[in-house]
Amino acid sequence: MATLEEITDRIRHAAASDADLGSAGLGASIRLELKGEGVIHIAGTEVSNADLPADLIVTVSRADLEALGRRELDPVRAMMTGRLKLSDMGLAMRLQPQIRALFSRAS
Repeated sequence: MATLEEITDRIRHAAASDADLGSAGLGASIRLELKGEGVIHIAGTEVSNADLPADLIVTVSRADLEALGRRELDPVRAMMTGRLKLSDMGLAMRLQPQIRALFSRAS
């Protein structure tokens, strides 16, 4: 399993270079709260481990984040079972393709 730093670096690289995100990045800020292991804050192409405010807060374990990225864990099932929590479902749905691209890089 990857460390927080490794996942952050993967997401940083994806946010800076992934064509799926476009030059404007996500268009919203996201904070991944990795249940007791730290945070990853994504704002455009800037990615850090700073605990900053964000438009969307995703709470998930590091293992489940990786499983989501590998498509081994269904996001709907993860939400229904409490393994994944979203602060704004509407924003999460709008950003779903970009978030999926980032999560796939995190695994």
